[in-house]
Amino acid sequence: MILIIVIAVLALLAGLAANRYLRPRLVSDGDEGMAVKDLIGPLLTLTVLLLAFVLVTASGSYGKAEVAARGEARALDKIVELAEYAPAGPKARVQADSVCYARAVRTQEWPAMADGEGSAAPSVWSTDLRKTFRAVEGKPVFGMLIAADNERSQEREERLTQSTASIPSSILWFLLITLTVTVVALGVCLPRRNNRAQIVALVVITGLLTTTLCIIRDVDRPFGGITSVEPTAIAETERQATRDYRTNHPDAPLPCDENGDRRAS
Repeated sequence: MILIIVIAVLALLAGLAANRYLRPRLVSDGDEGMAVKDLIGPLLTLTVLLLAFVLVTASGSYGKAEVAARGEARALDKIVELAEYAPAGPKARVQADSVCYARAVRTQEWPAMADGEGSAAPSVWSTDLRKTFRAVEGKPVFGMLIAADNERSQEREERLTQSTASIPSSILWFLLITLTVTVVALGVCLPRRNNRAQIVALVVITGLLTTTLCIIRDVDRPFGGITSVEPTAIAETERQATRDYRTNHPDAPLPCDENGDRRAS
């Protein structure tokens, strides 16, 4: 994002310099150049197109990431609730593993997704969950637990998929080059005298285009930008699962620490 802003500022300065030094060689002094309305018209269209690109592509990825995060939390909560219908031993292990899985996702995998990566910590507890399900194989709750766990796994996979950038870097560079060429070209077309209004318009247009590119960059990183998806849903599921486990087993310690790492035996 900082690179986008720096290049946009350099493009604006280059455009103003071109207006001062290059324009006299290309256009006669009697030519009034482009009016403010001539500058705003085509570039306003370009801004709308870029905003549409943000809404269709980057916002779509952001929305999918948020939906997947909530869906995973709901599926994990369903597993905790279904464990109430299992025998005492498997019920305790399922609820404990669910708490540890939620902690691992919240404290380890969520920060890793800011860089488009995942974490192996939650997989430790999802593997334990599947092992525990075997203890209730043949019972009515078995099929429901398997279905809820499959849903959790699919939502987690979707969440991890959406954590990576959906817009290729080549497209972002193309948009940045387009912004630079546009701003420099408009700077050349500004009149050399009585051009205060045109310069203000050019600065505003440059700011709008730069903001649009920054929005694209930010929203395209759902877990690492300014408007990132927070682990609110999984944190609430963790809280409820911890409460259920403490209610049923007040004296039994959880098999993991606050970060979701397995405790030493």
